[in-house]
Amino acid sequence: MGEQANINSIIDGHAGELVALYSRGRPTTYDTLRQQVAAARGGLIERGLDAGDRVALLCGNNRQFVVSYLATVGIGAVAVPLNPSSPANELERELGAAGVVAVVVDATAASVWRRLDASSLADIRLVIGPDSASGTTVGDDAVPFDALIAAEPAPTSDVDADQLAVLIFTSGTAGSPKAAMLSHRNLLSNIEQARSSGDRFSSDDVVYAVLPLFHIFGLNVVLSAALAEGATVVLVQRFDPATAIESIRARKITVMPGVPTMWVAMSQLENVPDDAFHGVRLALSGAARLPIETAESMRSRFELSISEGYGLTEASPVVTGSAGHEPRFGSIGKVLDGVDVKLVNEDGEEPPVGDAGEIWVRGENVFLGYLDDPEATERVLTPDGWLRTGDIAIVDEDGYLYLVDRAKDLVIVSGFNVYPVEVEDVLMQHPAVLEAGVIGVAHPHTGEAVKAFVVARPGMEIDEDALIDHAADHLARYKCPSKILFVDELPRNASGKLVRRSLVEL
Repeated sequence: MGEQANINSIIDGHAGELVALYSRGRPTTYDTLRQQVAAARGGLIERGLDAGDRVALLCGNNRQFVVSYLATVGIGAVAVPLNPSSPANELERELGAAGVVAVVVDATAASVWRRLDASSLADIRLVIGPDSASGTTVGDDAVPFDALIAAEPAPTSDVDADQLAVLIFTSGTAGSPKAAMLSHRNLLSNIEQARSSGDRFSSDDVVYAVLPLFHIFGLNVVLSAALAEGATVVLVQRFDPATAIESIRARKITVMPGVPTMWVAMSQLENVPDDAFHGVRLALSGAARLPIETAESMRSRFELSISEGYGLTEASPVVTGSAGHEPRFGSIGKVLDGVDVKLVNEDGEEPPVGDAGEIWVRGENVFLGYLDDPEATERVLTPDGWLRTGDIAIVDEDGYLYLVDRAKDLVIVSGFNVYPVEVEDVLMQHPAVLEAGVIGVAHPHTGEAVKAFVVARPGMEIDEDALIDHAADHLARYKCPSKILFVDELPRNASGKLVRRSLVEL
């Protein structure tokens, strides 16, 4: 038997009277959380679940998700967090691909659950529904959540640290969505890596948790890392910038993890007091590149420095961070302690400082592979344990990394490499441009050409030719868009990351 470790242990050892969660405005102390998780473990075992069974979590950011997640991994079963707003056919495919035998459905997901094709749910033998007092039902055979947490408590199961704990669907480094396999060791090691590198929370912290818990950023960076330190987690179902500002002051938020779309929205709010973020000691941004102008705006308006980091689901997820260092605009920070990173160029060698290369990652946080897909796993994991991320970066002499782009998004025009992000950044420097997305399209003479999709700022107008001229003032001719389409919005995933493959369909 190998080393024993269970991610469930993150809630142990904290003072019982401390508030662990605020969900729908109601507090749950660590004592109460531990009791409810222990009872839920017992309830799952009592209803026939065992180590290795796959349990889908179809929930928003609320107490039902947290208790169900911790109870699932606590008995050695495998948690499968799913997006409750996904289309029915996508959920059916994910439930089948993950081999799910039990599902936890909260009130926010009840309607989508009822729309699923019954024939696709034949292998599911247990459904945990919302509280019986909610007035929301998901089927006659469903067990109300309050009945689950009224069961006889069961202890946390001993599991091998390398046992599978979570399956998270991601397009990640391998294209089409696949289930990334994360072990207890992966999750716990990344919490420890971030902790030792300056991103440490404390029991005095109040953490704003609006990032979706079905995403690895929300699950491990926000929820688990906060609970591991005995902090208070304020669970928020959906992001609204004005409401967020109110909550920061009302709940005395000290840690604010976000994604660039959140920070952009808050930076553009008007009539916000200069001290709106006065109590926030740590502001984090990840999942996509933070626009430099947004970071500058937040610092100048609110004296708030945003620490940008980088990670991916396959790394559980954090690889680099700026907390503990002086943030540099445009940088994703330095490599975390306990994580190995190297840049590899097209020749398979490490490039000189300042030259671009693909980020390769190695450490205990690197995932086990993709479920039932050894070929995809082999494409991203080398025999000696390096994870090929597909992300291109440069590093400066001080060890700060700067993302350039994703390797698979590279556009090649007449043999020259064009990184879409570079073009997007130039387009967004125009005062009339709110957002920009760039892809490569086939061209009979140059192989590929640059095509841009632009969202104009409200109340401002600009034509295609003027914007192409703007790009030509800042970029080599081969990097300039040959075509620009103006759209109402860009396709983004749940974490706010631009989904370039969906631009093709616009």
